Amino acid sequence: MAYEIGKIPLESLIGPVAQATGALVRLDERIARSPVREGWIERSHFHDAAAALWIEGELVHVEDLVLHDAHMDQRTPTHELTRAHAVVRKRRRILSQPRDWAFGREGLRELTGLQDGTGTILSEDDREGEGSVLEAEPAVPSKEPEDDTLAQEFAEIDALLARSSKILSGAKVPPRRVLQDDDRLTVLYDLDWDEAARLAEWRDVLDRTRHHPLVLRAAVALDAWSGIDVLQRGTWIGPQLMAALMRQEGLAGHHLPCLHLGAQKIPRERRRARGRTDRLLAWIDAMYEAASAGLKEHDRLLLAKGQMERVLRGRRASSKLPALLDLVLSRPLVSTSMIQDTLEVSRQGALDLVGALNLRELTGRGSFRAWGIV
Repeated sequence: MAYEIGKIPLESLIGPVAQATGALVRLDERIARSPVREGWIERSHFHDAAAALWIEGELVHVEDLVLHDAHMDQRTPTHELTRAHAVVRKRRRILSQPRDWAFGREGLRELTGLQDGTGTILSEDDREGEGSVLEAEPAVPSKEPEDDTLAQEFAEIDALLARSSKILSGAKVPPRRVLQDDDRLTVLYDLDWDEAARLAEWRDVLDRTRHHPLVLRAAVALDAWSGIDVLQRGTWIGPQLMAALMRQEGLAGHHLPCLHLGAQKIPRERRRARGRTDRLLAWIDAMYEAASAGLKEHDRLLLAKGQMERVLRGRRASSKLPALLDLVLSRPLVSTSMIQDTLEVSRQGALDLVGALNLRELTGRGSFRAWGIV
């Protein structure tokens, strides 16, 4: 069923749209010139990823996500944790690219797993972070059909020998990936679900709302994303695309809005309301809440930075306290192992640095200790 835009009641929406736009602009201007910009952005990735899974009904602790990102898990990563980490990776990927990358051919291919809305490709591993569908090293095709099997076996042997040589030489080699059969995909995916056509329909909605204010356009597109059900898996990609659109259009040119974090503060009854106007108002309010939360977090980080910088006065130039300060500002928590690995100090040295900055201990355990800003 096609998504109908119809007549949008601007009288009831224009006020909240203006309020959300103003909040997003204030946050972006403050982030653009902020001394804690990099730390704020890194923290926003973790909080938005945890909120994305929360909206889907899954609980992921920010602390576990930070440790998983640092490859220092305290337990076996769960399915939900790997999905949340996929959100973090996608957000970093969007910010590392030019502003118009997300809606370009390569950007859409990488973010959605579809090729420009016209054909599917095999990239479910990056989309969900589940490791369910993986890529294999391509085999060299044979000119003779009867030699295909033998050529493929020789190609696999050559690839294995090349990989072994790299490992023996000390080079970093990514984990080997095995291509799964298409029959196994039918367990997880409905083959009749035409994601490419649904994506094309959603992009048509986006094009038809080009003349609307950006916040209202994003709200309509987010409602259409849920109504069309573009992707069978990865519903969090829609808000990430809208955040990328705000960055592309200059409304949030210096950061990536945390739309999931804002939506987390809106009751589910409003986000899933029967009336479209109510749903649009919920998404607009979610953008305002995201900007408001970002402003509060920025002020908190700025205050904490000012307090901790007092400890740095009079320290020698080779002190590792400034590096620890940057690390603490960029993560919701830091563990002893993270400090040791990042600053290249001993365990006791890490504890001494933590004591000098007067960080707040979050765990209170002897075997595993972690700290954050006050």
